[in-house]
Amino acid sequence: MTRIARRFETCRETGRKALITYLTGGDPEPDATVGLMRTLADSGADIIEVGMPFSDPMADGPVIQAACERALAHGTGVRRLLDIIREFRRGDDDTPVVLMGYLNPIEQMGYDVFAREAAAAGVDGVLTVDLPPEESGDLVSALTGHDLDPIWLVAPTTRRERIRSICDVARGFVYYVSLKGVTGAATLDVADVERHVADIRAVTQLPVGVGFGIRDARTAGAVAGVADAVVVGSGIVRLIGEHVDDAQARERAVGDFVASLRAGMDGRNATTTGEA
Repeated sequence: MTRIARRFETCRETGRKALITYLTGGDPEPDATVGLMRTLADSGADIIEVGMPFSDPMADGPVIQAACERALAHGTGVRRLLDIIREFRRGDDDTPVVLMGYLNPIEQMGYDVFAREAAAAGVDGVLTVDLPPEESGDLVSALTGHDLDPIWLVAPTTRRERIRSICDVARGFVYYVSLKGVTGAATLDVADVERHVADIRAVTQLPVGVGFGIRDARTAGAVAGVADAVVVGSGIVRLIGEHVDDAQARERAVGDFVASLRAGMDGRNATTTGEA
């Protein structure tokens, strides 16, 4: 059983929903990422998505675009990111880690080389934002050949028959993008999310995570009521950007925010707010 499957099983057994948190690897500089990953895990994150910095992150809003620019300014490439994850694994062999990003850096490295080195570093899954599942055969073969879960996005506009084809090649979980637009945009309609999650569950037994538009503990709790996982990214990355020059304040702010999301999902009082 993979780390991702084991974590979702643990969540089911304990009657809680998974919290999936995102940060951009190497932001604000590479040496900060391991500490931030540990803060996420210690504060209640069940799965950590690490963004692969890219020069043209077209699915992301200005907050994550700025994070990519900060990371790239420090020379954070895929291999440096794998070194970071390897270091994180020295102190945490349980928390699943998903690499999220765009196809170009993976293609430049080579699918099999990337999959082999990612698995050796302790990565559990890979989400490529701009690769259509219909064109993913070579990458999926490389990933699954090294026991990495290929994870896919489903959009509000995705047709039922295409949802089925996406789920046929997915492992780990399915990521439902709850809003039309980029990360950090708009306001969430939980009733609409519930209808789309039901459509996905009709064609797969994989857990369904919901991301985009989750801004605070209240919305995290509402989404936790209709999905298997809540995915939060821009709110965390914004806090990192606000504390670029103060590591202690940065980790404290991120930890407090993630703890508040966890509390909201678990039905406890939480006051810290942000935007995802």
